[in-house]
Amino acid sequence: MLQIIILILGVSFVLYTILGGADFGAGIVETFAGRKGEKIISKALAPVWEANHVWLILAIVILFTAFPVVYSTISVVLHIPLMVVLIGIVLRGSFFTFRHYDIGRDASHKYYTAVFKVSSFITPVFLGVTLGAMILGRIDLSDTSESFYEQYIYPWFNLFCFAMGLFSALLFGYIASIFLIGETQTPIERLRYIRLSKFFMLLTFVMSVLVFLAAEWYELHLFSNFFNSTVSIGAFTVALLLVPAIFYLFNHPSILFLRLAIGLQVAMVIVGWFAIQYPVLVVEKSGNHLTFYNTQAPPATQYQLLIALFVGLLFVIPAFYFLFRVFKPSDDQKPANP
Repeated sequence: MLQIIILILGVSFVLYTILGGADFGAGIVETFAGRKGEKIISKALAPVWEANHVWLILAIVILFTAFPVVYSTISVVLHIPLMVVLIGIVLRGSFFTFRHYDIGRDASHKYYTAVFKVSSFITPVFLGVTLGAMILGRIDLSDTSESFYEQYIYPWFNLFCFAMGLFSALLFGYIASIFLIGETQTPIERLRYIRLSKFFMLLTFVMSVLVFLAAEWYELHLFSNFFNSTVSIGAFTVALLLVPAIFYLFNHPSILFLRLAIGLQVAMVIVGWFAIQYPVLVVEKSGNHLTFYNTQAPPATQYQLLIALFVGLLFVIPAFYFLFRVFKPSDDQKPANP
């Protein structure tokens, strides 16, 4: 029963990284795409940006129901970066709505766009910061005499966590730039987003190396943990082999395979990280790490949660399929250009 819950939690995290990441990344990409990019990005985001948050909500619900100690620890100790994330989500959605549905284009439009871009960058940065703090090992629940700084700022305010944050933002930009290739209408626009995809791919790779180096600086031995995990090595190999496949698909007429390739590549990155961490969810300074097994809710709670998850997914999955079928048709469904 617990394994099924962990699987659903993992899948929801992967889906939010890919779909929600593409939404946030679009705001980052818009900074480099020029004025013409705004129209393409707004058209691409408008039907789906709000719906993609359902996977984040699902992950949060699973955490506070199935692993309440983990949820309470994260929400208390890391309340500052999480608050920034929440503010970023609200500002980004609000100002995108103001910009896209405003009946007129006046001086306020540039402020809507500016806040949309900034919040699209800040939010994934602090998502990455939160994730970095969970695995760095600076969270200490055993000493309640620590100062405010030691308890609530020291665990996340460091080079490694912000390296994780920048990696997350660049990864989201990489996902978005590839997804946006399918939203273009002309060869010139397509070429622009292909170049942006290559640009963000390179930056994401460089930042991933810096994350590993920063981890070593803080004595978090990700390198050795990675090479000691067969699953992580296999996932990395698949992600690496997908690079030439993605380059080939840049010139392929169908966008579906390109989006599937980037989705699989991102999933492999997450699987590789998960294999290193499993079963730990929060690394504590004292060594008493919070895992899936020592923080799980009672079996009765897990059973009720599973029922709710299965019933909910029976509605959510068909609804998502219908949403994307209507607003994101495949190439063979799109009307031919006159």
